[in-house]
Amino acid sequence: VQIVESGGGLVQPGGSLRLSCAASGFTFSMYVMSWYRQAPGKERELVARIGSAGGSKNYADSVKGRFTISRDNVKNTGYLQMNSLKPEDTAVYYCTLGTKWGQGTQVTVSS
Repeated sequence: VQIVESGGGLVQPGGSLRLSCAASGFTFSMYVMSWYRQAPGKERELVARIGSAGGSKNYADSVKGRFTISRDNVKNTGYLQMNSLKPEDTAVYYCTLGTKWGQGTQVTVSS
């Protein structure tokens, strides 16, 4: 069972990144997928969640209208498209599938 996030990096305010969540070793399509983030000194927070079939999506108020969660159950991969990034979006972003967590990917928004 493995979940691997990628796509993080350093971006300027107003920029965009797309995070990917690649899963293997289990049936990806059976699980709700979520993205969480944790900034230094802050509690981990739920950013976005998508149902197993991709039809139900929820977002934290802080990212609504800027982030889009999606998934491709054929490719066993999920995504988080992040636009209009702000410095306060800086955090380690984690993908979860059910109770399984990835190792996280760092996103830094800074000029």
